[in-house]
Amino acid sequence: MISSCKPIIQKLTLTLFFVFCFYGITVFAQDGKTLFNSKCAACHNPLKDATGPKLGGVLESDFYGGDIKKVYNWVYNVNKLVASDPHYMALKGQFGSVMTQFDHNSISEKDIDAIFGYIKQYVVDASTPTPPVEGRGGEETSNQNAVIFGIISLILAVIALILMQVNSNLKKMSDDAEGIQRPEPVPFYRNKVYIALVSIVLFIVGGFYLTKGAIGLQRQKDYQPKQPIYYSHRVHAGINQINCLYCHGNAWDSKTAAIPSVNVCMNCHKNISEYTKGPKLYDENGDPIDGTAQIQKLYEYASFDPKRPSSWDPSKAKPIEWERIHSLPDHVYFNHSQHIRAGKVQCQTCHGEITAMDEVKQFSELSMGWCINCHRQTKVDFNYDDKTGNKFYSIYERFHNDFKAGKMDSVTVKDIGGLECQKCHY
Repeated sequence: MISSCKPIIQKLTLTLFFVFCFYGITVFAQDGKTLFNSKCAACHNPLKDATGPKLGGVLESDFYGGDIKKVYNWVYNVNKLVASDPHYMALKGQFGSVMTQFDHNSISEKDIDAIFGYIKQYVVDASTPTPPVEGRGGEETSNQNAVIFGIISLILAVIALILMQVNSNLKKMSDDAEGIQRPEPVPFYRNKVYIALVSIVLFIVGGFYLTKGAIGLQRQKDYQPKQPIYYSHRVHAGINQINCLYCHGNAWDSKTAAIPSVNVCMNCHKNISEYTKGPKLYDENGDPIDGTAQIQKLYEYASFDPKRPSSWDPSKAKPIEWERIHSLPDHVYFNHSQHIRAGKVQCQTCHGEITAMDEVKQFSELSMGWCINCHRQTKVDFNYDDKTGNKFYSIYERFHNDFKAGKMDSVTVKDIGGLECQKCHY
């Protein structure tokens, strides 16, 4: 029985090998797109200027001359070049913001190669007209690849079944010719080997997608809802350099950062009724945004008449129905003041380069693993000399003694209990 099943098992193994090969090719082809979406898409578009310049054709421009090493130099040395190189200084003046500097751990040279390979192909695809397909208007390339992969997998599975059936029939004909009496073959749906193989495949595939879906529960990374008013953090916090705490002052003293009231917005917009001097604004789809019209929406919520500013009654203002972006489970405790005031954590650590974003999206996954990794790596600003640092840390006498004895040179959040369950869970 076992020897007769070996050819079948070998064919199934070979078939699955080819299927996973095709799957690997499809995933590898998407790496550049995935990297672009996670690292660049917040500020760049391949075809047109957005928060930053378009990336299509950048590598082939006169400045770069096709030299990808110049791109490496820019990505890893943004802060240095933007203060010394006329080309990058001009870009800063044009767009009003500076790109986030990356290190080799955040993005490797191979990652940059993959990103620009994707951009080059994206530009080529965009310039090549494709006839519309009825009933599928505007599907993304990734969906098309998934369909192709599914069709190829189905074809391979059908071929494998046909070959197994042909092999069985040939063996039966050979046995009949030699006069060998064999028992009738067991039907496919009753064959224990087939049933076991199908069960294993379904278990692996189902387990993979179930695990993947379960891991993503309540995670909203890249979540970017449409807001009632187009509010650009790039214009307010970036170009105009409004301090985060001016609008989110609660973050300094309390658990939540809070959303500013309409009255806070009107502190400035009683006198700013038009958007004329800032950079052009675009939504996520690349459509232009009329900044002045967005200010008018604010006036409607505030019940403010710009022609009669002295008659404005703040008590008649209605709250703006902002769509919440960042949300933690009810059983998770997070205190903004503890991180920002005591821990001196910058807003960008969790929220990304907020000064370069127009429409805000969730930058970090905010999972437990993500928080724990941050606690493992973040160093505490200890009170070394009773004059600087947070006085709360003076209670950790053992660490201060170890500092004096030279046994340690830094303390991370995990050293002061940052990995204990009860610190974050009620």
